[in-house]
Amino acid sequence: MESSLFSPITFGKVTLKNRIAMSPMCMYSSHTEDGKVAPFHLAHYESRAAGQAGLIMIEATSVLPEGRISPQDLGIWSDDHIVGLQQINEGIHRHGARSAIQLGHAGRKAILEQEIFAPSAIPFKEDMKTPTEMTNHDIKRTIEAFKEAARRSKEAHFDIIELHGAHGYLISQFLSPLTNKRTDEYGGDRNGRFRFLEEVIEEVKTAWDGPIFVRISANEHDDNGNQMDDFLYYAERMKALGIHLIDCSSGGVVPVRPEVYPGYQLQYADQIRNQASIATGAVGMITSGLQAEEVIRNERADLIFVARAMLRNPYWPKAAADELGVELEGPVQYKRGWM
Repeated sequence: MESSLFSPITFGKVTLKNRIAMSPMCMYSSHTEDGKVAPFHLAHYESRAAGQAGLIMIEATSVLPEGRISPQDLGIWSDDHIVGLQQINEGIHRHGARSAIQLGHAGRKAILEQEIFAPSAIPFKEDMKTPTEMTNHDIKRTIEAFKEAARRSKEAHFDIIELHGAHGYLISQFLSPLTNKRTDEYGGDRNGRFRFLEEVIEEVKTAWDGPIFVRISANEHDDNGNQMDDFLYYAERMKALGIHLIDCSSGGVVPVRPEVYPGYQLQYADQIRNQASIATGAVGMITSGLQAEEVIRNERADLIFVARAMLRNPYWPKAAADELGVELEGPVQYKRGWM
């Protein structure tokens, strides 16, 4: 049987050798708190590329200092960050994998001493800092920061950019009626709430000519939040703007813990892919090769984003290949243990 999971896929001019992507996960390892790459990052990402994932997406990387989730997050708000990110990419590309960077801004979920900003002055939880409502100047400055981050991503030799519009961070805050109470052109109906992401995409494209993904929280777990009809609307708008794939996660907009079980988020990738006719990525407790193969073979998603399972095993793609009876070529240095 030929494996769908281990078949190539092309986005724009970028071809992935298989459908397995390492999902972006915060590592909190920029211990100097300047957003710069540390030795840990180099070893961490290269080891997953050696494990033969088709795409390695590095953690949420902040476009502004006040947009970090934590003081230890990676940053891309300065040209000083480019060299370290280039080194990460050298390690990833050495093993035939493609690389992606998730550009983000935490908005009201930033846990920092400095002032934080959001679409509306609503804290995430009562015991968290109340953000400053963004002025039009703040919004334009942030959109420009995404553009400059895209330029730096290109100079750092990334293959793909993902815009982090999920988990209740800034883009997600603009999209959701739960967190966006604005009455100007960036709020109100879903067309207004989409405006910030739309302008980010348009500006990023002036500095970046490669594929662009967007991660969304396709279920906000609140009856007053966005529903699937809204996400289908957003997906159609993103498709029209040239977005190549929607990475479908859920939650994080409000402090509600969803029930978690194997494949619990697959329905979102399936619905958006097949109703909005755009490529999607599936994520959420996908832990075996057979499970991942079923998703791709039945055209429920186009990529499988593996998170915790790849933290446990950097060579998860090899384990999946063994499960499916696929012969997977690995690093020559590991050949004696690979067969």
